[in-house]
Amino acid sequence: MANFLDAKVREIEERLQQLQPLVDEFRKLEAASAVLNDLDGGRSASRPAARAPRAASAPAPSRETNGGRRGRPRGSRGDNTRATQTIELVRAHPGITIPELAEHMGIKPNYLYRILPQLSEDGKVQRKDKGWFPA
Repeated sequence: MANFLDAKVREIEERLQQLQPLVDEFRKLEAASAVLNDLDGGRSASRPAARAPRAASAPAPSRETNGGRRGRPRGSRGDNTRATQTIELVRAHPGITIPELAEHMGIKPNYLYRILPQLSEDGKVQRKDKGWFPA
């Protein structure tokens, strides 16, 4: 029995030595992902990344360059945005509802509940009852 246990302990220790470089690489990639996720405002990660420890001398990221807003500056993506797609769908289907828009776009409606009031403020669409119409 002792030989069996000794063999298993050696087997486990060998496997741990084999896996250690992969664990180290994982931690480095996780830290790099967290830094990139911070720079990107959190939009590119499909799952939350662990935060990399920030060096004591490293300054906190500034939000002043974006008017205090989180994320990408408005209008920085060009014409191929979901907002543009939303406006086009509202023009093509006057009176369309948010759930219908979401279904056409293949997305969840929560994005549209945020973007449509902004498009309305910008004078691009308007709401009547439960539907959305071109402005």
